[in-house]
Amino acid sequence: MNRDLGIFMENFFRRETVLRAIRVALVVAPVLILINHYDEIMVFSFTPRFYFQCFMTFFVPYMVSAYSSAKTLSSHEV
Repeated sequence: MNRDLGIFMENFFRRETVLRAIRVALVVAPVLILINHYDEIMVFSFTPRFYFQCFMTFFVPYMVSAYSSAKTLSSHEV
């Protein structure tokens, strides 16, 4: 179990995994932000809550992509 977790964490922080996850987040997040916050963007209503939600909108696709890449890479190594 610990060995599997170590392999997963190693793959999660691999340069290729991180770069792929960043690219995915940079494509997916702006689309989601426009869909979910169009009204706020059009009236320039930028509150701390808006910025937090935008951050989370980038963070979630990043984590999903990094997790799936690391899981796939780990399954091929075991």
